[in-house]
Amino acid sequence: MSSRKTSAILTWLFLVVLGGILGNAQSFRVQCPTSTITHPDQSKTGVNNSEPAFTAPTFTGTQGYGSNGAGKVNGAIKCQQISGGDGYATMGDGTQTYMFSFGPLSGLANIANGLPGTDFPETFNTVYPGTSPLVPGDPATSVDSGATFDWNGAVGLIGDPDATAPVPSGVQAQATATVANGIVDDVTVTNGGSGYSGPATVTFAPPSCAPPACQTALGSVVIGPSGNVTGVEITFAGEGYTTSPTVTISSPTMTCLGATDPNLAPCYTGHVDPRPIMDVGVMNGNIPAPLMAIDEDDEFFLTLTNVGMIMRPDLFEQHTVHFHGYPNASSFYDGVPDASVAINIGGSFTYYYLAPDAGTYFWHCHITPPEHLQMGMVGQIYVRPRQDRVPVNGSLHAALMAQQSDLRTACNSAADILCSNPVPPSDNGAQAAETIVNTSGVTAGYAYNDGDGSTYYDVEYPIQIHGFDPNFHFVGMTFNPEGFADMKDKYYLLNGRSYPDTVTPGPMQTQSADGASHFSQPLPSIINIPAGGKALLRISDLDVTEYQTLASLGIPMTVIGYNAKLLRDQSGNNMYYNTNSITLGGGESLDVLLDASNTDKYKSGQIFYLYTPNLHHLVNDAENFGGLMTEIRIN
Repeated sequence: MSSRKTSAILTWLFLVVLGGILGNAQSFRVQCPTSTITHPDQSKTGVNNSEPAFTAPTFTGTQGYGSNGAGKVNGAIKCQQISGGDGYATMGDGTQTYMFSFGPLSGLANIANGLPGTDFPETFNTVYPGTSPLVPGDPATSVDSGATFDWNGAVGLIGDPDATAPVPSGVQAQATATVANGIVDDVTVTNGGSGYSGPATVTFAPPSCAPPACQTALGSVVIGPSGNVTGVEITFAGEGYTTSPTVTISSPTMTCLGATDPNLAPCYTGHVDPRPIMDVGVMNGNIPAPLMAIDEDDEFFLTLTNVGMIMRPDLFEQHTVHFHGYPNASSFYDGVPDASVAINIGGSFTYYYLAPDAGTYFWHCHITPPEHLQMGMVGQIYVRPRQDRVPVNGSLHAALMAQQSDLRTACNSAADILCSNPVPPSDNGAQAAETIVNTSGVTAGYAYNDGDGSTYYDVEYPIQIHGFDPNFHFVGMTFNPEGFADMKDKYYLLNGRSYPDTVTPGPMQTQSADGASHFSQPLPSIINIPAGGKALLRISDLDVTEYQTLASLGIPMTVIGYNAKLLRDQSGNNMYYNTNSITLGGGESLDVLLDASNTDKYKSGQIFYLYTPNLHHLVNDAENFGGLMTEIRIN
C-alpha cells in the first residue's frame, strides 16, 4: 500500500513539474499576414480578403500587380489554426473512444456549423470580443450571457506590446441591408466614411429565431483607393430574416507600423496569450480533423499548436501536418519529419501552401502515421477551381484557354503526358453560372476547371470514411506500444459518425475526462439535394487497414475525379462514368456527382440511401444497424 501511495505522489509531482515546464516553455504563436510578395498590400481594394474574378492568368512572365492582365493576382490569403492533442468521441452505440486528435483553434463557429474553418485575414485576425474568457469545453455554444456564438478569429490572439499603430481619426462607414425571401438580398453603403487604410469587417444583426433554423448573414468590406468603404459583399446571405438587419462596419484602422509608444493602439502580429489556447485546445480533438477549404491561387497559412496529450502526460508526442498527395513545392512544409520539422509540445509552427490544383485531398499527422491516423489525426482539405470565379455568363472554354498562356497552369498533352486538365476538343458554348453560398453555407460551383460546365453542382458535401479498432484506442490511452499486428476495425464512420448518428443534424458533443463537453464530431453526414439540383460528394477514404465501398440506391453516382484529377483523356474527352458503387483504399479520393435534376423522377421529400454493401461494415462493434450508412434527401 505504501509503495502505491508513494507512486501516486511521485506521479502528482511529475505532473506539477511538467506543467510548470510547459508553462515556461510555451512558444505559441499564430501567423496570418495581410499581405505577401505574391499578394501585395491591397487592403484599400479588399483584394486579399476576397476572391477576385478570374479574367487572366495569375502570372504571365512579368512582375508587378495590375488591375487586369499581366501580373494579375487571382487568389487571396487564407488562414487557419489547429491544435494537436487528444480528445474523446462518441460512437453510434454510445461508446466513448479516446483519440490522439486535431481540434480547431480558429473558425470555431464555422467548424461547429459543419463548415471549413479556413478564413480570410480580416476574419482570422480578430480578437475574441467577449468580456468573459473562453473556458475549457465547448466554446461555440455560448459567449458571455448565452448569446449566439459567431466568432471565427484565432484563439488566444492579443495585441503585441512591441508593435503598435496610430489611432486613426477617420469616420466610421455606415450601410443598410434589404431582405427578400428570408435572406439578405442587398447591402447599400450610405456613408463610406474615411480613414480606412487597413482591413475592415462587417457584422449583420442575427435573425429573430435561433440556429439551426435561422443563420446570421456574413459579408466582407471593399475599401476604395481614397480610404472610404465603397461596398459590402455578401458572402453568406443568412436564413430566417423577417426584417432588415442592422449592418455595422468596423471603425477605420491604420496599418501596423511597429512603433513602441504605449499611447498607440495595439497591433495583431501573431502574439498570443497561451492560457486560452490551452483552455480551448486541451481535450478538444475532433474526428475527422478540422475541415479546410481553399481556392486555386490562394496562399494558405496553417498554424499547428501542440497542446500536449493530457490523458498521456508520459508521452512527449510531436505532431506535424502532411497534405497527402498535395502538389507542395517545398518539402520544408510537407510534414514528413525526416524532410521537414516536427512540432513539440508547447510550440507552434505555421505551414505555408500555395493552392495550385483543384481537387479533393486529405491531410494527417506524419508522426508514426499508422498510430496517429488510426487514433484520429486525419481530415480533409479540398481546393476549389479558378472556374468558380469566372464572371457570370463568361465563356468557360475561353477561361480555360486563358490558363494555357501561363506556364504554371498550362496543360499541353503533347508535351506532358501527366497533364491532368486538358482543354475540351471543342467549345460547347457553356457559360459560367453564378457561384453562391446557399442557406446551408455550402458553395455552389464547379469541381474542376472543366471548360464545358460538366462538373457544376448546387451543393457540396465532404464524405470522409474512417474505420478504427476500439481496443487499439484503449491501449493508446493506457500504455504503449499498441498491437499494430492485431489491429482490426470494428467501428466504421462517415465524417466521424456511424449510423444512426450520421443522420443527426448539428455537431455532436462528448463529455471528456476534464468533465466538460466538447464538440467531438461537428460534421453531419446528411446529404440534402435541392429538387432539380446536383450534389458533389468529396469522398475520401481515411482508413488505415481496409478498403471501403459505398453504394447509392436510386441515384446513380457520376464519378468525375479520382485522387484530385479530372477524369479526362489527353485529347480533352471526358471519361466520367456512372456507377451504383465505388471502392476506395486508404488515402484515395473520388469526386462524385449525384444528379437529381429529373424532377419527374426525383421529387421533394424523397429519401435515398448511401451505404456500404459490405455487411461487416454496417455494424457498430458487431451490433446490427450501424456503420457506413446515411441518407440522401431531396428537399
